[in-house]
Amino acid sequence: MADGIMSKAATMEIPINSNGDTGALAEDDGLEQDLQQVMVSGPNLNETNIVSGGYGGTAEGIIPTGSIKGPGMHHSSSSSSVAAEEPTRGVAVEKLETVKKWGLNTYKCTKQMLSERFGRGSRTVDLELEAQIELLRDTKRKYESVLRLARALTNHFYNMVQTQHALGDTFADLSQKSPELREEFGYNAETQKLLCKNGETLLGAINFFVSSINTLVNKTMEDTLMTIKMYENARLEFDAYRSDLEELSLGPRDAAAVARIDAAQQQYQVQKDKYERLRSDVTVKLKFLEENKVKVMHKQLLLFHNAISAYFAGNQQQLEQTLTQFNIKLKPPGADKPSWLEEQ
Repeated sequence: MADGIMSKAATMEIPINSNGDTGALAEDDGLEQDLQQVMVSGPNLNETNIVSGGYGGTAEGIIPTGSIKGPGMHHSSSSSSVAAEEPTRGVAVEKLETVKKWGLNTYKCTKQMLSERFGRGSRTVDLELEAQIELLRDTKRKYESVLRLARALTNHFYNMVQTQHALGDTFADLSQKSPELREEFGYNAETQKLLCKNGETLLGAINFFVSSINTLVNKTMEDTLMTIKMYENARLEFDAYRSDLEELSLGPRDAAAVARIDAAQQQYQVQKDKYERLRSDVTVKLKFLEENKVKVMHKQLLLFHNAISAYFAGNQQQLEQTLTQFNIKLKPPGADKPSWLEEQ
């Protein structure tokens, strides 16, 4: 009997006054709102309570109804659960489809790559473009060698300039402490200081040369090689889908096979358009790279020659004019060091 009462309490709105009699619905709005909230909220039944009063008393008793289950609650819970799961299911299906396409594409490309490597498959070749790409890679290797040697020259020459600076200071100190050799130590000190000054000027020219070669090799050429890598990947994908289409075309022509051939034809066309677009991009970038390389190297080689020649000829004026001609500004000594105020 108690179970029957509790089941009705879970599905009906039953206001109960302090005398235990049922009254109109408007007599206890708070209880009505509580029960409505419970029925809407669904499965959280442990928070639901039935309020009753003792006969002739004002105290209220609380009866937990954690075990009460109503059909309306199950319906609300399942509906909200399904609605919450719909977006999650859609995202999961989309991710699964993406992984499926990626796996299929990887399989086709791996198969094509192995076929080419073992001489069983055919590949699309643009002889003129392939020759230009190989020439670029060879040029980059040689320019990297020039860059490495130029940096080594800079380091060695910097050490020599520092040695000349220390030697000049030592000669100047000895000229003050050796009266009998003051003149000899004096002009040697002046010579070393002049060589040190010219060496710092030449270092400025060489550093500019190294910086320009580094930009050309590691930024401009590298950018073109990244586009070439994308082109080569697109070529591999194009050949993989082309081979797949050729295999399907040689098979039976039933309804299922025709559908697969149509899908393969669409994929082939997509890969073909991508391959041709990237091939065009590579051709344009190779052209601009060659023009830029000639322009940059013409300027840098002229700078390097004029600066080296002027330095070893002892022509300080020509050396300074060379830097002015190429808009190279030297940093004053100690410019890289922070001031005493910045160190505080």
